[in-house]
Amino acid sequence: MKKLLKGFDNFFIELINNRLKNRYLDKFMYGITDLGRAVSTTIFAIILLIVGNYNLKFIGLENLLVIGISQTIVQGLKLSLRRKRPYDMLEHVHTFEIILKDYSFPSGHTTASFALATVLTLNIPYIWPIAYLFASIIGVSRIYLAVHYPTDVAAGIILGVGSAIFVDKYLLFIVEKVIQLIY
Repeated sequence: MKKLLKGFDNFFIELINNRLKNRYLDKFMYGITDLGRAVSTTIFAIILLIVGNYNLKFIGLENLLVIGISQTIVQGLKLSLRRKRPYDMLEHVHTFEIILKDYSFPSGHTTASFALATVLTLNIPYIWPIAYLFASIIGVSRIYLAVHYPTDVAAGIILGVGSAIFVDKYLLFIVEKVIQLIY
């Protein structure tokens, strides 16, 4: 299994980081990747809480809960597994001079962007294509920039979607009680 996952990682790093590389994607991927940060998705949720109607406030609050849970799991996994980033381990990757001090597995940007996409989709189903396309581009950008392996991104997708579904299924009553206090 380990050999299979390593082959998967190597194939997609080569494809996304090396074969797709061009100056236009360099600028685009470098620019879009930070929109997937937990901070960015948290700011988006806070904006919804401040300026939104009841439904948007609800989405913002649900997203804050999902981000809190998912990022706690992400940081716990990073600290316990301590997987080095591709730019530290692989010789022939384009690095874009990004130096991060934490570990690679799982991708926090991907987790946060898929968590947000899932919260939005659960509450506004017709926007799912745009939400998941945007989250997917952020995930691919992490591989393109050689800061994550494809399996880091895949784990981020599972954590983001899973955390959102978990909150929606089991913890939505918390969001409902807090939103009643706010509204």
